[in-house]
Amino acid sequence: MKKRTLLLPLIGLSLLMTGCAKWIDRGESVTAVGSSALQPLVETVAEAYQTENPGEFINVQGGGSGTGLSQVQSGAVDIGNSDLFAEEKKGIDAASLVDHKVAAVGITPIVNKGVGVSDISLENLKKIFLGEITNWKEVGGKDQEVVLLNRAAGSGTRGTFEKWVLDGETAKRAQEQDSSGMVRQIIADTPGAISYVAFSYVTDDVATLSIDGVEPTDENVTTNEWIIWSYQHMYTKGEPQALTKEFLDYILSDEVQESVVGELGYIPVSRMEVERDWEGNVIQ
Repeated sequence: MKKRTLLLPLIGLSLLMTGCAKWIDRGESVTAVGSSALQPLVETVAEAYQTENPGEFINVQGGGSGTGLSQVQSGAVDIGNSDLFAEEKKGIDAASLVDHKVAAVGITPIVNKGVGVSDISLENLKKIFLGEITNWKEVGGKDQEVVLLNRAAGSGTRGTFEKWVLDGETAKRAQEQDSSGMVRQIIADTPGAISYVAFSYVTDDVATLSIDGVEPTDENVTTNEWIIWSYQHMYTKGEPQALTKEFLDYILSDEVQESVVGELGYIPVSRMEVERDWEGNVIQ
C-alpha cells in the first residue's frame, strides 16, 4: 500500500483524533493482526470498506501468523490473520477460535535471477534448505554459493513451506526476516540467494522455481498439483459480532472475492477444486 502524507491544520487533526476515539468508544474500530502474506489483501479490502462506510475504522498490522493467533486468543485484537490452521500452532486453543477462510495462496521458492536454475526437484529443494546442497552447480546452475534466507520462526509462510517441502523438519539456521516484502528485496539484491514467498509477493526482480516440472500457478494450486499452498484464515475468538462480523462478511462477499482477491494474487476459496484439513489431508 502506498504511504500517503496528509497535512491537516492543528484543529483538524484534533477533530480527527477525537473522531477516532469516538469510533473506538462505539465499538466501530476493528484491529486485525498477523500474517504478512495475507496483509496486502486485508489492507486493500479495509481501505475499500472504510471508503464505503465513513466513520468505521479497520486497523491492519503484520507480525506473522503466530502473533495473530496468540493475540486474538488473548483478546488483544479482534481478528488474527494466519496462513496456518490454529491447530498447527503450539499454545493455541483452536476450539476457542472461529475460522474464516477468506482465500487460498500459493507459496513459491524465489531465487536471485543469476543462479542459473529454473526447475528443481522437490528432493533437491529440501536438501538446499537443510544445508545439504550449498552450491548452485550441484543442481545444474552456476558455480555460486547458495545463500539461504528464511522467514522468522512464527511465520505461517515458513510453517507451510517447511511442512510441504521439508516434511516438517526445520530449515537450516540462516538469516531471517519478518517481512515477505523484505525477503523479496534481499533475494533480488543478493547473488545466489533463495527463499520463499506467497505468490502475491512475486515481482519481476526475482525468479520463481518450478518443482519437478510443475509451475507455481493459481491453476496448479486449485487442483493441488502444486502442493505448497495454504488457506488464508481470519480467526475470531468466538463468533464475530458488530463491525468485526460486518467486515468479515464484506471480505467474503461475492463482489470482493471475484474482483479484489484475484487481482491481488490470491485465490478465491470458491475456485479451489480440493479441500485440505489442518493435517494436510485432501478431503474433497
